[in-house]
Amino acid sequence: MSRHTLSVLVEDKPGVLTRVASMFARRAFNIHSLAVGPTEIAGMSRMTVVVDADGDLIEQVTKQLNKLVNVIKIVELVSENSVQRDHILVKVRADAATRLQVTQAADLFRASVVDVSTDSLTIEATGYADKLAALLNVLEPFGIREIVQSGTLAIGRGSRSMSDRALRAS
Repeated sequence: MSRHTLSVLVEDKPGVLTRVASMFARRAFNIHSLAVGPTEIAGMSRMTVVVDADGDLIEQVTKQLNKLVNVIKIVELVSENSVQRDHILVKVRADAATRLQVTQAADLFRASVVDVSTDSLTIEATGYADKLAALLNVLEPFGIREIVQSGTLAIGRGSRSMSDRALRAS
């Protein structure tokens, strides 16, 4: 199975997220990540759904999503034609003896220290999933206390926008 990133433009109505997630569950698809937020257009939200599926199955899912009433537009975003990023917060053990090493490790990955306490640092990083996994591998020996990670956010490259195309079609 391969990983697919779907950008789904939906009406911002109660229950839309539940209906979309339920459709994936009914088809026995595991959602790898899901991020939802408002768009530049009032009353619309964008869902970025990352799912593992084969080509024929992802086409079937797209067709099923299009049948949902509040779904306006679906675009599969392939990595070559889109910008895709994840966001992570990591709390790492860091006492006075290791604090500098942890900070230097974060700097290597262009991550930021966003909170400091006597025995830990919280680091914020954004990037491709592989970059964030590498950061976690480097931080692991210090002791990771907690991880919070967003779903993938993705947007198509170039000047055209998904909502431009959707509004012209309606």
